[in-house]
Amino acid sequence: MPRGLDHIIHAVRDLDAAAASYRRLGFTVGARNRHPWGTHNYIVQFPGSFIELLTLAEPDKLGSDGFSTLFAAYNRDFIQQGDGLSVLILESKDARADEDEFRRAGNLTAPAMRFEREGKRPEGSTVKLAFSLTFVKDQALRSIRFATCQQHYPENFWNPAFQRHPNGATGIEGVVAVAQRPADHTHFFETFAGAPSTASDDGFAITTPRGRIDMLTPAAFTRRFGVKAPDISAGPRLAALRFSVADMGVLEAIAGVSAGNPTVVGSGDAMGAVLIFEPQAR
Repeated sequence: MPRGLDHIIHAVRDLDAAAASYRRLGFTVGARNRHPWGTHNYIVQFPGSFIELLTLAEPDKLGSDGFSTLFAAYNRDFIQQGDGLSVLILESKDARADEDEFRRAGNLTAPAMRFEREGKRPEGSTVKLAFSLTFVKDQALRSIRFATCQQHYPENFWNPAFQRHPNGATGIEGVVAVAQRPADHTHFFETFAGAPSTASDDGFAITTPRGRIDMLTPAAFTRRFGVKAPDISAGPRLAALRFSVADMGVLEAIAGVSAGNPTVVGSGDAMGAVLIFEPQAR
């Protein structure tokens, strides 16, 4: 079954600075949340997908459980090398079915894991949130972690009030990865997304039910977006997020960036990630 984008982890050393950076760019950023295994986050939500700004704030809480080892410790180690996009998470309709599928494909990292916490609505009321994550691996992609996420109380998580952004951004259009030889990774990404790819001289693209996954060569990334690709000496990396924007003029007025077509905020100004703003399709 094809899987759309669910969320992307933007791992950073200074979490409050990352939240402030996103706010300066005109995004609505939620409240600071805390996990039992020591990570803290802020959420930037869109219809059906979101960005999770994340850091390991309380390393003394790390344990031997799966979330500590597969999620918190991985992001701790990632951040030691620099800020950036660390984990790509696709939506799941059934975590157990994903577990079975990835086990058959030889990509399963660990059985599906469930986590519950409380959340707050804008007016302050408390609601129950629960997620099941199934982690997937590819030995050739050590600088990217992959998982699928099933939300058990989606009605308590998704909120239109959190999805309205002053900069006019209306959704995450896609994520862009960079590799020296994108074709080497086509099969894994097709299995992970449950969808076919389209190849080109620059790499490949997978159109999912929610957003597109592109993998490009470093030269193609620079040619397409006008900024330097991330260092991939340790392996392929997640490089950029693409956003749709209802009115590029509003983006320029709110975020203080020159609204071109598209507008690109480089990694030096976005804490290790490239943020690409594109006019919303009419």
